[in-house]
Amino acid sequence: MKQTALMVLVSVSLLGGCGLIDGVNDTLSYVNEATEYATEATTFAEEAPALAEHAITDPQAAQELETKLEGIKADIEKFNDLDPPEVASDLHQQVVEQNNRALEGMDMYLANMENGKLDPSVLENTEVFQTFHELTSLLEQIQQFGE
Repeated sequence: MKQTALMVLVSVSLLGGCGLIDGVNDTLSYVNEATEYATEATTFAEEAPALAEHAITDPQAAQELETKLEGIKADIEKFNDLDPPEVASDLHQQVVEQNNRALEGMDMYLANMENGKLDPSVLENTEVFQTFHELTSLLEQIQQFGE
């Protein structure tokens, strides 16, 4: 009887430990996804403003900007759809809110691109690029969960 009780206790402990391990693995997976997204967002934020300036007069730069905008939009949507671990849920929601602001700005850029050129007046609204800089600090906080 005591052996059976001991086996049940050990089994429950192991199963509980597996849940803990799964939680750690989920958190690490999420942190890795966030790190990858942070790298892509930072690169976009650094490259896009100069590219947008060139896109006003250079059709090739305009096409490259459009491609980059579409690519980062896909990255944003992928990140927004992640299921964050409980410990990161508040930060994730903040990133999603910033991402949604960035998406609005990107949609404006894309809507104003005609004939492979960007309307110069659109460049006055640099909020989309500022949003990516603000995202950096939130994503750095998420990365700390993996340390």
